[in-house]
Amino acid sequence: MNDTTEWLSPAEQHAWRGFVRLHQKLSARLNRDLQAQSKLSGADYEILVALTDVPAGRMRPQDLAQEIDWEQSRLSHQIVRMAKRGLVTREECAEDGRGTLVAVTPAGRQVVEAAAPKHVATVRRLVIDALGPDELATLAKIYGRILERLDDEPS
Repeated sequence: MNDTTEWLSPAEQHAWRGFVRLHQKLSARLNRDLQAQSKLSGADYEILVALTDVPAGRMRPQDLAQEIDWEQSRLSHQIVRMAKRGLVTREECAEDGRGTLVAVTPAGRQVVEAAAPKHVATVRRLVIDALGPDELATLAKIYGRILERLDDEPS
């Protein structure tokens, strides 16, 4: 057996595992806090933020999936759940009679607008306030470089 794997050094492994653990703990905490404070899941919040970030509050499902980097099937199931709760609706696309749009409802907009300040306060408390301005700039630079690589590489 010819193993050509370039294994991580102890320092690389420590950095990688720390990043994975940070991602897991932070995601879990943010999701728990969102649920407790606003009855929104992290998935609900992500979709509502994407929809409220566009002036019309509506997007084609494929554009929404691309914006939040989800598979189409996952998005479709989540939209069904959110529509049952009155947070979003599916609408016919006026420009294309065959297409549909996902639109935030007034109730969905109200829920995300109420949730956002609490969510931002949690993000600030857990992440932003733990770092100095230089550390925050370095972190943004590092994640920017990794995101560029992810965007450049084929999936």
